[in-house]
Order: sequence, then C-alpha cells, then structure tokens
Amino acid sequence: MGIIKLTNIRTFSYHGCLEEEAKIGSNYRVDLTVKTNLKPSAQTDELNDTVDYVDLNRIVVEEMAIRAKLLEHVAQRIIDRVLKELLPVLKIKIEVTKLNPPIGGDVEGVTIRMKKKR
Repeated sequence: MGIIKLTNIRTFSYHGCLEEEAKIGSNYRVDLTVKTNLKPSAQTDELNDTVDYVDLNRIVVEEMAIRAKLLEHVAQRIIDRVLKELLPVLKIKIEVTKLNPPIGGDVEGVTIRMKKKR
C-alpha cells in the first residue's frame, strides 16, 4: 500500500452561507490524501498502474468551482467523485480550508476534515 498526497491546492471559490460570499468569493486551500496500492507502478514505472494525481487535482478544482453553502458539502462531493472515478483509491482524507473567513475576528482560516474508505 501507499499514500498519494496533494497539498495546498489553491482555488478562488464562492462557498458560504452569506450572499456576499456568493458575489465576492474567497481563497481556499485543499489538502487531499489517498491510500492506494503503489506496488504495481513502482515495478512497472507506468502511469496506468497508479492513481494519477492530475486526475485528483482536476476533480478538486472542478468541484470547488461549484458553489456550496457549507465546506462539508463540497468536501463530500470531492470524496464521492474520487471514489467513483478512481477505482484504485481505497481511502481518502480531505481538508478544505477557507482562508480569512468573514467571522468578525482575526482568523487565518477555518478547516473541515473528512475521510472515507471503500
């Protein structure tokens, strides 16, 4: 087994419960970790024998572009798509961070973390 991690995927998205958030948007950070069998690709040196991190990044970027009120909702969509489209993924963990959230304080970010296994 092995781990593939994508760290600090940055997007500008329009998530949030406030109408202003839908209009002005915010910066987000996504960290994604998947567990998969890396032994075949370690032996063959072939992309077809592993989970392509280009596909992981594409799914994150596409789902982050679809507005959601809650970070939990967009994170669940990402989890569902990864498990549906990338069959070798056995387990996924995601962190979605809204940077500089509008919560009336000096807060660098708010993060939700979710995980799921097949």
